[in-house]
Amino acid sequence: MFNTYDVIVVGAGHAGCEAAASAANLGSKTLLVTMSLQNIAQMSCNPAMGGIAKGQIVREIDALGGYSGIVSDKTAIQFKMLNKSKGPAMWSPRVQSDRMRFAEEWRLMLERTPNLDFYQEMVSGLIINNGKVEGIRTSLGIEIKAKSVVLTNGTFLNGLIHIGDKQFGGGRAGESAAYGITEDLVKAGFESGRMKTGTPPRVDGRSLDYSKMIEEPGDIRPDKFSYSDETKALSHQKLCHMTYTSLHVHDILREGFDRSPMFNGRIKSLGPRYCPSIEDKINRFADKERHQLFIEPEGWDTCEVYVNGFSTSLPEDIQFKALSSVAGFEKVKFFRPGYAIEYDYFPPTQLKHTLETKLVEGLYFAGQINGTTGYEEAASQGLMAGINAHLKVHEKEPLILKRDEAYIGVLIDDLITKGTEEPYRMFTSRAEYRTLLRQDNADFRLTPKGFAVGLASEKRLRRMEEKFEASDKMVNFFKETSLTMAEANPVLEEKGSSAIVQSDKMFKIFSRPQLELDDFMKFDKVKEYAETNNLDREILEQAEIQVKYSGYIDKERNNAEKLTRLENFKIPVDFDYEQIKSMSIEAKQKLSKIRPVTISQASRISGVSPSDVSVLLIHLGR
Repeated sequence: MFNTYDVIVVGAGHAGCEAAASAANLGSKTLLVTMSLQNIAQMSCNPAMGGIAKGQIVREIDALGGYSGIVSDKTAIQFKMLNKSKGPAMWSPRVQSDRMRFAEEWRLMLERTPNLDFYQEMVSGLIINNGKVEGIRTSLGIEIKAKSVVLTNGTFLNGLIHIGDKQFGGGRAGESAAYGITEDLVKAGFESGRMKTGTPPRVDGRSLDYSKMIEEPGDIRPDKFSYSDETKALSHQKLCHMTYTSLHVHDILREGFDRSPMFNGRIKSLGPRYCPSIEDKINRFADKERHQLFIEPEGWDTCEVYVNGFSTSLPEDIQFKALSSVAGFEKVKFFRPGYAIEYDYFPPTQLKHTLETKLVEGLYFAGQINGTTGYEEAASQGLMAGINAHLKVHEKEPLILKRDEAYIGVLIDDLITKGTEEPYRMFTSRAEYRTLLRQDNADFRLTPKGFAVGLASEKRLRRMEEKFEASDKMVNFFKETSLTMAEANPVLEEKGSSAIVQSDKMFKIFSRPQLELDDFMKFDKVKEYAETNNLDREILEQAEIQVKYSGYIDKERNNAEKLTRLENFKIPVDFDYEQIKSMSIEAKQKLSKIRPVTISQASRISGVSPSDVSVLLIHLGR
């Protein structure tokens, strides 16, 4: 019935889709096995891609030749560049997505991918002999042989759904859990654990009063994820909205605490620290009188709405009563209640940097099975696992991204070297080289690597090289061209910046924080150069960032060198971390619990960011 495959991918979520696509596009005979072909690439939680640090990851996936950026662009209903008020290292693209079309587009792209087969059934076990994976076993007892296997099981491994005092097996609402794989892996010597995540209710948008909410429009000049010309920026966008909880809502929610699986001991595993349930928020932050709720449409045409910020596992009657007391939700109708789900994961310290397991050759883990949370984190791991499974099968050197090359490199290195005891989410603060790892230059950093392994096309590479050359030339133009006082001062005064007293180079003038790209274009010399060279806004923005950010890049490199020299600096055994006001709460908790002996050890603890380490060094007198 089946021939031997080069790569079998188990699970068709974000990690599984990227793994299958990358392995197949590289030339491996690939099989994607899922319990439901109708649920490929489901957005199990919020209908959105990108966000803080996550948007950088999506662009890195795209730069390497993955599909997530293209699918996100084709199915977006709103685009926002987050953190625009901060420096470019913090800018993070995010799209609101059409949930149904997102899944449909992913499936169609996979079906058009050569070398890729599909099979619908539950995988109940692995074939492992002499420390090497040789295939999978399905619930029907069918054995399918393979040279490598990538597990991307998401929340399905022994999944248990909680709603109030009710609990039942499931990997996602309306879908059964997967059994057998955990047991096989534990028999093979793997350590397993349990994690928890949750999701909010879905409601009928026709029952909401949007006039009582705050409008949240997309960007006036929307961008897109993919660096390719396969997609275009949105020409029109759908509105999102925002409203707030209240003290009255919080009181209603507390009525259900005695039946909450979070508080009565039914849920014993840890959930995402930075995406807590609404009951956890009002319990941990009792001083807060209200919390934001973002009302996100599920698509262009559907009336289904996602209530971002109201993740909960409280009893369904309490969920309804509390949400009905939120402004704009007085007549709300539920499509389904929120719930929490517990599932098995495997501490990622059991993996190599290729995402191949240390115990079983040819077996790879990607996504929530590694303890991460988020579509983007999962997709990036799937991409790298699929690439490396292909490379190993064909006896080629693996692709490993370093911490100064990609957020994907930071993510994988954090997992492998630090592990995680709670769902891991990527933040810009986790990357010590975030000035270098901007969302705008992911193609510069990674497209040559994607092309070298055979995933990014030559067309992609040429487009990147042309963009790099054009932006570099424009920066040199700024360095070589001067502005007179008569040319510069009217614009500088308009922007509240001090006037120049003699002619000066554009590069120096444009590095002022008050000036933006639109201000650059007020000068005839710049406008003429851009028009003569037919430069689009993407190139102009890249040149602007290189001009305004050059000093920060040099500073970051110096800081990195300092940290390297001090990595073996000793920390006093009785050091009081609570005295450090500017350190994150998470870092204080982790450092106080683990008591690292050196700065090097402290920097490897999950949740202790590079900025936390810098603050610690200052307090230690270095």
